[in-house]
Amino acid sequence: MSSIEIIVFLPLLAAIVAGLGQRLIGAVAAKTLTTGALFISCILSWPIFLGFVSGDIQPYVMPVAQWVQSGGLSFNWELRVDSLTAVMLVVITTVSALVHLYSWGYMEEDPDQPRFFAYLSLFTFAMLMLVTANNLVQMFFGWEGVGLASYLLIGFWYKKPSANAAAIKAFVVNRVGDLGFMLGIFGIFLVFQTVSIPDILAAAPEQTGSSIGFLGLRLDTMSILCILLFIGAMGKSAQLGLHTWLPDAMEGPTPVSALIHAATMVTAGVFMVCRMSPLFEASQYALNVVIIVGATTAIFAATVGLVQNDIKRVIAYSTCSQLGYMFFAAGVGAYSAAMFHLFTHAFFKALLFLGAGSVIHAMHHEQDMRYYGALRKHIPITFWTMIAGTLAITGVGIVGLGGFAGFHSKDAIIEAAYAASNAANFGGYAFFIGVFAALLTSFYSWRLIFLTFFGKARWIGSEHIQHSVHKTPKQAGKDTTGGYHPHESPWTMLLPLALLTVGAVFSGYIFKNAFIYAEEGGTAFWAASTLYFNVDLIHAMHEVPLWVKLSSTVAMLTGLLVAYMMYIRSDDAPQKLAATFRPLYNFFYNKWYFDELYDLIFVKPAFWFGRILWKGGDEGTIDRFGPNGSAALIAFGSRMAVRLQSGYVYSYALVMLLGLVALISWMMVAAR
Repeated sequence: MSSIEIIVFLPLLAAIVAGLGQRLIGAVAAKTLTTGALFISCILSWPIFLGFVSGDIQPYVMPVAQWVQSGGLSFNWELRVDSLTAVMLVVITTVSALVHLYSWGYMEEDPDQPRFFAYLSLFTFAMLMLVTANNLVQMFFGWEGVGLASYLLIGFWYKKPSANAAAIKAFVVNRVGDLGFMLGIFGIFLVFQTVSIPDILAAAPEQTGSSIGFLGLRLDTMSILCILLFIGAMGKSAQLGLHTWLPDAMEGPTPVSALIHAATMVTAGVFMVCRMSPLFEASQYALNVVIIVGATTAIFAATVGLVQNDIKRVIAYSTCSQLGYMFFAAGVGAYSAAMFHLFTHAFFKALLFLGAGSVIHAMHHEQDMRYYGALRKHIPITFWTMIAGTLAITGVGIVGLGGFAGFHSKDAIIEAAYAASNAANFGGYAFFIGVFAALLTSFYSWRLIFLTFFGKARWIGSEHIQHSVHKTPKQAGKDTTGGYHPHESPWTMLLPLALLTVGAVFSGYIFKNAFIYAEEGGTAFWAASTLYFNVDLIHAMHEVPLWVKLSSTVAMLTGLLVAYMMYIRSDDAPQKLAATFRPLYNFFYNKWYFDELYDLIFVKPAFWFGRILWKGGDEGTIDRFGPNGSAALIAFGSRMAVRLQSGYVYSYALVMLLGLVALISWMMVAAR
């Protein structure tokens, strides 16, 4: 068995054994098996990635099995390994392995640990199937697999109504996007007569300028196919309009949040667009749609993240915003920059989520930052790792020298948007939105740090905290803190934080040449994949004015300064500002009222229509004249029969006499 087959199928085997055999092997064995399998996959993935970076490995396809042969539709189950796959392999397996290890400490008290670890491994297998697909049907198999696994993980605590509701919401919203993806696959097969990704991309230029019938109209073939594919990406990657499931996914355990938000499900859409980039390059209209949606999502999520109080929701909206960056990078043609940010984002976003989980663990599962404060002395390791993650996501660095991971990847996207802007696209819009979103990102990221680790200890004497903490009689007697003291997490949680910190600090500087610099390896790295690498755009990025290069740094420093002034120097400023701009504050706090709008437009009419079908159709018609009607008729007949079955001989004799009279009468009438 080859290394790529081990990487992909070992998590599946571990998930099956841990899930089905949990009662036989127990929780410790299930955790050991699944965690060990993921670390083996991770160890095998890094040499593949580094081999592509160095140029020692060339793309190849590993046949697994024959799959479908039906008329003109023919494809096999194959594992495609190229540089684009290699990036996703290290991202998925590294984050998943560390999330598995982290879950040993975080889920220690949960009675269903084997089921949880089985779901994690199943999720990882589905994502690995998606990124190694050599045809669109296999990609869709992995696409739906991560949807199923995310439903199981978000609703893991199934006795919690809000978790069940969040899982259903994620599943339903993603089905909307998946419908677009399916229609895109159907349309591609109709046009190209194949679902093989290499064959589709090779034939894409021939279809430029052609038209196809869709909804009774003649539309540009490439535009309609790419937009349908992008609708699928919008669902999986939580872009504006199909984003509403992502914040509610925080109802799942924190390791699930890190896995979904950092490296797997939400990046599937970005990966798919980059995998199909030669197809998207054939339609400027589709690329403009990607730019507008991505940039608008970046600013939308950033504004909402400004005012959230739940620590996990702040980071969730941050994920949504960063995905917007990746998409508008792809829209302007900087697919390599989009993948670079996906790569670095995996490290610092997983770090921030798992760091938030460590804070929540220390605060006995309290997630409201308003009840935190002054925690840096109580949980110093968590504090410093989250500082590293914050420096990475806000893009701290020095132009010309280097910096944290986000400095290299996010700045590259902003520079690419400026360099690509022209009359034919919306690159200028993406550039200005990207810079402003960078300012907001810095503000809400440092707001999280200041509220959590600095200021006064708002958990001391807080009735809210005291009600949520299980105190011993000895602890309850300590009046100053109410008997509660935050504590650092166990090593199984801290070790993943330390390893992710290394990635958040150094991944951007180490791998920037391979990802985005044409003169120093970028062309060679991406030549070993299907990704469209725009050499001219990369050169133009180097030649942008200095003020463009400094714009994101200025935005970052501005956001940091404003957050410092509001939450350290004058901690009553946020309340005053919210009171002054109450309508705007409510607009942001209520997430631009998307949930309320969807409830009004879709949910309530759906319930109303469903109630009509239920009461009028199901109960009033089908049940009335079907099972209920037939049952009532039988019951009526039974009651009549009971009256005849009296048990008296004279009653039966009377019936026999009446029957005999009726028979004789009929015979006399018939004889005439």
